Amino acid sequence: MSSPSHVSAPVSHSSPVAHGLNLAQQEAVNYLHGPCLVLAGAGSGKTRVITHKIARLIQSGMAPQRIAAITFTNKAAAEMRERAKGLIGKAAKDVVVCTFHALGVRMLRQDGSVLGLKPQFSILDTDDVTSILKDAGGSTDAATARQWQWTISGWKSAGLNAAQALAQAEDDGARVTATIMARYEERLTAYQSVDFDDLISLPLKLLRDHAAVRQKWQAQMGHVLVDEYQDTNATQYEVLKLLVGGNSADGARFTAVGDDDQSIYGWRGATLDNLKKLPVDFPALKLVKLEQNYRSTSAILRAANNVIGPNPKLFPKNLWSDLGEGEPVRVVDADNEEHEAERAVARIQSLRSEGTLAQAGTQYKEFRDFAVLYRANHQAKPFEKALRKANIPYKVSGGQSFFDRAEIRDLCAWFRLWANNDDDPAFLRAVTTPKRGIGHQTLGTLGVFASQYKQSLFESLFSSSLGSVLSNKAVGSLHEFGRYVNDLEYRARHTEGAEAARDFMTDWLKDIGYEKHLLDGEDSDKVAAAKWSNVMEFCDWMAQRCGGTLDDVAGTSVREVKNLLEVAQTIALLSTISEREKDQNVVTLSTLHASKGLEWPHVMLVGVTEGMLPFKLGEGAQSEGGSEQSHESANEDMAQRLQEERRLMYVGITRAQRSLAVSWTRRRKKGREMMAALPSRFIAEMGLDKATVKEDPREKLKALRAEFALKAQASAKAAAQSR
Repeated sequence: MSSPSHVSAPVSHSSPVAHGLNLAQQEAVNYLHGPCLVLAGAGSGKTRVITHKIARLIQSGMAPQRIAAITFTNKAAAEMRERAKGLIGKAAKDVVVCTFHALGVRMLRQDGSVLGLKPQFSILDTDDVTSILKDAGGSTDAATARQWQWTISGWKSAGLNAAQALAQAEDDGARVTATIMARYEERLTAYQSVDFDDLISLPLKLLRDHAAVRQKWQAQMGHVLVDEYQDTNATQYEVLKLLVGGNSADGARFTAVGDDDQSIYGWRGATLDNLKKLPVDFPALKLVKLEQNYRSTSAILRAANNVIGPNPKLFPKNLWSDLGEGEPVRVVDADNEEHEAERAVARIQSLRSEGTLAQAGTQYKEFRDFAVLYRANHQAKPFEKALRKANIPYKVSGGQSFFDRAEIRDLCAWFRLWANNDDDPAFLRAVTTPKRGIGHQTLGTLGVFASQYKQSLFESLFSSSLGSVLSNKAVGSLHEFGRYVNDLEYRARHTEGAEAARDFMTDWLKDIGYEKHLLDGEDSDKVAAAKWSNVMEFCDWMAQRCGGTLDDVAGTSVREVKNLLEVAQTIALLSTISEREKDQNVVTLSTLHASKGLEWPHVMLVGVTEGMLPFKLGEGAQSEGGSEQSHESANEDMAQRLQEERRLMYVGITRAQRSLAVSWTRRRKKGREMMAALPSRFIAEMGLDKATVKEDPREKLKALRAEFALKAQASAKAAAQSR
């Protein structure tokens, strides 16, 4: 570590900002007066740089509320907020630490009225979007609707609206989707709702088209720090430019922290073009490379550097570590997926046994020190079976989030309806869950009536002419529901603090008979009880937010008491409750995408076969037919995809701190059939030492057991002799 006295700007020796940073980190932290790109290799301390830079900005006299640190996940935001608090103290609570989407919500709640949005607009979840698209496209097929969803999301990420997408459409399929997108946008406007892509594209519209709003936010943002910059899409980059555009390009005050080698979200709209554009749009850009890795041994880093080597470099860098050579990286071959899982379990048992991996540190023997990483979710199954058989506790990361559970979606629909009566998808879910004698036929007629008069479903309930299309009984049931929602909305608005919120939700759930609804809907009482337990946990968590005991989703640390309606308005933005989970002592099973940003002492990269990692690349120009131009385009596309897959392998390797094993299978399942498989080209690219690469954990385990048996015999013999 470098001494704190080596800094590029005057900082007091007692300052926490200078403490414990290497020279490159200090350079990044102390550069305050212009645009800065911190190229942070895996494990090089980027979160540390961001939190220290926040501290340095405050130390230099900038008000904390004028500093914004933007991350990509709620979990990363929570971690950064916690670390900033440890470094800065109380001032940290005023720093805006949030995701791009949470910042978008904050902007739209404050200024969305210029776009025709009410402050209490709803944020639609994926299921709602699929349902609206099915309606807009006249389809009952969810898979088709999801395809439209992907395409529309891609257009929005690129900054296109329906009219622009239609103008650019290259074939009939794209033209149909663009037409559906126009209908979809109309429905969102009518429902006073936005989707997740809108949380970026609408703030862009605000900043671009409304000078007063733009000036307000530019004045508010003294310095913007963006984490995982390589994962930004085109729209997010435009938002960033407008937020920092209050000064000249030379004086734009922002710090982008990222790594082009870890850009693995191209399929989600992330583009490396944003990295290429930075030096062009900001000629005075200061580039700082963080190349010292504090996470992994030299053996692991060498394999990572070798794998990523063939990719073209925007900003060349080479990670190094002073943690020593460490254990060699191993390659494990297996007959099939089941055999591969058995060998992974044997490796875990072997590494946890005494006397092994002395270099890797005897302290890393807890289950939480192990992770099994794979390319796709379906690969987890054989590993789950093998771990259960061996009585090893585990969790599947990146699986179903808490908020994706049907019972939680049900409650969220009710909350959304209280917050925004015009939210039709929420209305339909709430009115039918639990069932209250209002059938699909009644709702269908209400839907036609609402469309005819260009009203929301809720608004139509109380229309004087509704009785002309529905029976008195049906109108009476709908009126009863409408009055009940209005009553709940009024009470939620006047329910403040944790205890009152908990009592409110308990009474409400009892009132609608939700527990009975769960029991009736499940064949197993055990499943129903587990769902009810989730509901109770969710209510408790909501109540805590009302009591001001948790950090607010939009990034500010909230300690004041809030009413339940205010909390309900942020609910759709919360993607997961897991950030509150205690650190469990279990083995982690995770996809490579979900593992980004995490680390473990021992990592097993599994299923590293051609066709899986890299994932099927297609035939490129070898395919017959087509023009020379289309061949070139296919080859270019394939090259891009191979580069992204290589980056994915690099991310997997750099999750490991002390030991890494890479496994592949000679045969793998394709549908119901077994087919021959080859090791991934990435294994050869790792450039491993032939003498140390092979390992058979089973043999090692046998030897260990034999060693333990001999020791046990010897101690028993010694005990017998001493009697």
